[in-house]
Amino acid sequence: MDNFIKIYPWQTEVWQRLNQDNQRLPHALLLHGRTGIGKYDFARSFSQSLLCANKKQDGKACGQCSSCHWFNDESHPDFRLLSPEQESEAEEEVTTTKKTKKKTQISVAQIRELNDFLSLTSHRSHGLRIVLIHPAEALNLASANALLKMLEEPAPGVVFILVAHQLQRLLPTIISRCQKINMPIPDENQALAWLTEQGVQHAKQQLAYLEGSPVKVLAEQMQFNQLMEIWRVLSLGHKLEPHSAAPIVIANSVEAGIIAIQKWIYDIVAVKFGRQIRYHVQNTGTLQALAEKVNMSRLFDMQKKTNELRKLALHPLNHELQMEGLLLEYTKIFQS
Repeated sequence: MDNFIKIYPWQTEVWQRLNQDNQRLPHALLLHGRTGIGKYDFARSFSQSLLCANKKQDGKACGQCSSCHWFNDESHPDFRLLSPEQESEAEEEVTTTKKTKKKTQISVAQIRELNDFLSLTSHRSHGLRIVLIHPAEALNLASANALLKMLEEPAPGVVFILVAHQLQRLLPTIISRCQKINMPIPDENQALAWLTEQGVQHAKQQLAYLEGSPVKVLAEQMQFNQLMEIWRVLSLGHKLEPHSAAPIVIANSVEAGIIAIQKWIYDIVAVKFGRQIRYHVQNTGTLQALAEKVNMSRLFDMQKKTNELRKLALHPLNHELQMEGLLLEYTKIFQS
């Protein structure tokens, strides 16, 4: 795979189709599909290829021209990426460390700032300008309506590329102004073959845990060893020691630890009711042993507390203490 271009094997057909229609590009494309299948990488690669001065025969950017260098340096004058910003909260006098609050929406101010960009001509004569919006569902009502006006009266030489994980959250009027492309999902064989090429070990196990997303599997390799540690302590059931287990569970992040517990409990319930294990096939024997001892009423109570704690994962709480409490609840679901 080219150092600069990320087109995954399951996307080849879509790539070829778009490049065949290069001369008849719509003013807005909407790439949609489930998370973790490489939509954003595809959108960036396609943007770079549209701006490339010397693209290859297969439509991929050359990676060598000045346009490609600008693109890879995040400084291309004909490209704009819109995504939720991060903002630093004002520091209080008593605070010694800076807090960063992650924004989840694309603001109307960000959309309005495009006006100057849209009014300019391309840096290259007869060239295109690209606006990539990711994820498109991060548009709030005000920013979506501001974008809609731009889509209704498209500026010449501008291509909007929207990437959406949840199509149902977009305004129908925005969807209607775009050419929709349902991005393909790799089947298990495709995903495993690609992960093997990348040198990923335990690929089948990780693919199941991350719900069939090979891109996520590759991105989260550093976390997998920690996940195996979490599964080891959860396997202890009522013998688990909350005080020593809590730091292990939240080592990657509080949210990752809570998700690991949620998926583990999901599979215990699946075994209890005779359904197929979804996330931890490699732990079938352990899950069966735990399911035999579980008190379902207590388990469902714990599920509610887990969901509540996940909502608080980004709050500045004493997370280790919170996790200790949750793991104490976990040990109790195996007691009659």
